[in-house]
Amino acid sequence: MADVLEYRPREWPGDVGPAPGWSSGAPAIVTTGLVRRFGTVTAVDGIDLAIGRGEIYGFLGPNGAGKSTVLRMLCTLLRPSAGRAVVAGHDVVAEPQEVRLRIGAALQEAALDDRQTGRELLALQGRLYGLGPGQVRRRVTEVLDLVDIGAAVDRRIGTYSGGMKRRVDLAAALVHNPEILFLDEPTTGLDPSSRADVWTEVRRLNAEQGMTIFLTTQYLEEADALAGRVGILSGGRLVAEGPPAALKRSLGLDTIVVEAEGEDPDALESLRRLPAVADVRADDGTIVIATADGSAALNSVAVRLSASGLAVRSIVVRTPTLDDVFRELTGSTLERDGARP
Repeated sequence: MADVLEYRPREWPGDVGPAPGWSSGAPAIVTTGLVRRFGTVTAVDGIDLAIGRGEIYGFLGPNGAGKSTVLRMLCTLLRPSAGRAVVAGHDVVAEPQEVRLRIGAALQEAALDDRQTGRELLALQGRLYGLGPGQVRRRVTEVLDLVDIGAAVDRRIGTYSGGMKRRVDLAAALVHNPEILFLDEPTTGLDPSSRADVWTEVRRLNAEQGMTIFLTTQYLEEADALAGRVGILSGGRLVAEGPPAALKRSLGLDTIVVEAEGEDPDALESLRRLPAVADVRADDGTIVIATADGSAALNSVAVRLSASGLAVRSIVVRTPTLDDVFRELTGSTLERDGARP
């Protein structure tokens, strides 16, 4: 293909791979210096990852950040321009077939035949992976128990809703019992109910099957709810990585925002004397209180305000969000880029 540039593996440290088998201590996914160029455009610019077995890892970033390009390289659908990736102990360039046998993938554009029924699709997928007739029947039954499709499994896929197509595509990715599941923005365009269903399935697959799940998303709440760790991408580069709570906490203090009627300097001074309060600012009836732990400080703040006699209309605790992390690192926001549903 004309857009595939030369792949030059970097020196690979340790015994991660490639290897004849996948040792119990090896990560599920490792990349070093992973690059993908399209002509003069660098879509992925030197990504280093180490994702443990049984982990749910979220790739978070706006459209165009490079999330799907990284996923497609890990799934052997795109050849890296530079760097190296090992998935389930096998190099994605040197051993693509070994990688494909061990992964499942549900991409943004589901390759579904509207003329097939859901059951026919799942059976075909099983046969393509070399399962015998008995194995196909057993695995189709098992994935239907995991992914709730109901009686619709025997209807033509062309009659399915968008959420149902997402679920049958997920079921197809699971028929051969993969060790690693790749999900590329699995809830984009879904209604809130269907989105919640997908979240439930992802959690259940991870908890019950111990499956490693690599999830790309542009939804802040999705990464926060599902991923044990997230990598935040901007312009093809990994700008932050860690547990969502730790990333948010790294920005520092929570804030308690109080909407009050009028102003009372004595009330503000009383709030400043609270041990948990780091700073108090007031502007036109809005009091902003900085504290290390907003939830813990809320009660004492409310008591002081009540004792002061200041009329309070509302009081809200605000903790840093992943969007705050992204804005701090890049100067832009995910929400402004249309990341919210």
